[in-house]
Amino acid sequence: MGVTRLKRKDRKNKTTSRLEVQHLKLATNLELGSRSVEPKKSQLVKNNEAIRIALG
Repeated sequence: MGVTRLKRKDRKNKTTSRLEVQHLKLATNLELGSRSVEPKKSQLVKNNEAIRIALG
């Protein structure tokens, strides 16, 4: 049995859904006291600190 190629629409849907999942993973908010606390050296922590300083 040969390998079937995805049609253009299906390839687009596959890529779009993968990017949506990736976006959702990156957009999750971490609650205080959770087991998944961001490490101190994390870029996200650095960015939040820079924003806090910039806003005063």
